Amino acid sequence: MPTPDFHIACTKNMLIANDVYEMRFRKPADFSYKAGQFILFDVPLVENPEDIQTRAYSIASAPHEKDLLFIVKLLEGGRASRWVKESLSEGDTVRMQGPFGRFLLDDEEKSEFLFLCTSTGIAPFRSHVLEALHTGDTRTMDLMFGNRFAGDLFWMEEFEKLALEHPSFSFHPVLSKPTGAWKGHKGHVQDIALQITKDLTKKRIYICGSPAMTDELKQLCLASWNIPKENLHVEGFI
Repeated sequence: MPTPDFHIACTKNMLIANDVYEMRFRKPADFSYKAGQFILFDVPLVENPEDIQTRAYSIASAPHEKDLLFIVKLLEGGRASRWVKESLSEGDTVRMQGPFGRFLLDDEEKSEFLFLCTSTGIAPFRSHVLEALHTGDTRTMDLMFGNRFAGDLFWMEEFEKLALEHPSFSFHPVLSKPTGAWKGHKGHVQDIALQITKDLTKKRIYICGSPAMTDELKQLCLASWNIPKENLHVEGFI
């Protein structure tokens, strides 16, 4: 059976943090997905729009939201980075395929979740958190959001508001290279996880970020934290 494809209209494309763009599209009425899944965009070469390659992006919006939301971290000279920064505009129509992926929340009733991410790796967790809270899921969720500098942070107000409104959800932004004005956690997400969680072996741990980050944390979970393989879910991106 062929993968469904859709043509979607861009309603927003703007810089929201250091080298991070947020893109919004109108969601087709016949497109459905689960929190944690991703799609493939057709990405043209800026110099030659007929030259198309696909790129994968996690869906950051929750299934109940009316729009589709994505975030992109710019990579110098990258095809998708140049397309987003130099070409994509409101009103443009883009072809996407999907949804794909099984980075889904565990259905076990007593699960407690620990989400570890850096930069745009937060995308699937926004979808997870909003959908879980929307459906009345009261299982514990801790979101660790790692970046280097304060200028790398985004969506802070939204997550802080959710944490205030929902006792089951906690938000922990972390900076590895903070300035003197930063009052939050300092270090890396794995360090802070050990500080806030007494028994990691009881957690369902989800990791999303660059391949180097996800590989490092996966080995840490299995070798040092003794996390059972079935309780570990990893999604890397390039």
